[in-house]
Amino acid sequence: MIPYFEVTAIDLGPVIIQVWGLMVSLGILAGLALSYKYARKYFLAEQVILDLAVWSIFGGFIGARIFHVVFYAPEYYLLHPSEVIYFWQGGASSLGGFVGAAFAIYIFAKIKNFTLQDLLPYFDVMALGLWLGWAIGRIGCFLIHDHPGTLSHSLLAVKFPTGARFDLGLFDSILAWIIFAICLLSFKKLVKKGYGLVTRMSFMIYSFARFWLDFLRATDVAQPDARYFYLTPAQWGMLIIFVGLTFSFIFDKIKQQKNIGEVA
Repeated sequence: MIPYFEVTAIDLGPVIIQVWGLMVSLGILAGLALSYKYARKYFLAEQVILDLAVWSIFGGFIGARIFHVVFYAPEYYLLHPSEVIYFWQGGASSLGGFVGAAFAIYIFAKIKNFTLQDLLPYFDVMALGLWLGWAIGRIGCFLIHDHPGTLSHSLLAVKFPTGARFDLGLFDSILAWIIFAICLLSFKKLVKKGYGLVTRMSFMIYSFARFWLDFLRATDVAQPDARYFYLTPAQWGMLIIFVGLTFSFIFDKIKQQKNIGEVA
């Protein structure tokens, strides 16, 4: 089993650094640096990468907070409305982060008159950075243990003081590292087939795996994740994402077959 250790803050005297925020910041910087590098390698506009990063980061943080308030703890924030903006106290939804980032990118595209086809190459290089940043950021979740899982005697369980159990922050980080490795190793091959494949493939893998991982979330803790018809909000979101991307692949295949038939 994995030994339990908790690191929530680093005390530097006059300055106290929150570990979760530090790891998220490092993840963002590492992901942005990698995306910037690949943008230059594939002759994409670096400024567009920077603009997309800024828009998606701000949109992601706002969306993550809104989804947490609305879907995970609505009763609490109805009683404490002033704390809705206390994002530094924790409380963010990864699903809301994805939705918020997507909405922000949509607004950016409208303002700059970009089409979806224009942005597909940028989405692929940003997907590399996203999964690297996600993997690093989730290490912060593991260090503060804010996503406890079900009790278990597995070798992957963490020896919490109240009993060995899974840690979903650790699992999500491992999943992101795996997706990052897959994207990195297959990037060149996939972009030759068409831009957008890296992004779609990575999100399909994540949404499928994350849906099943959420069944391991603890229900015997003081504040368990909300459930709607036995599924967490994240599971509903991942299900929608996976089904939507699956249909997009099917639609593309039908469209390709149709185009081949017309040429023949």
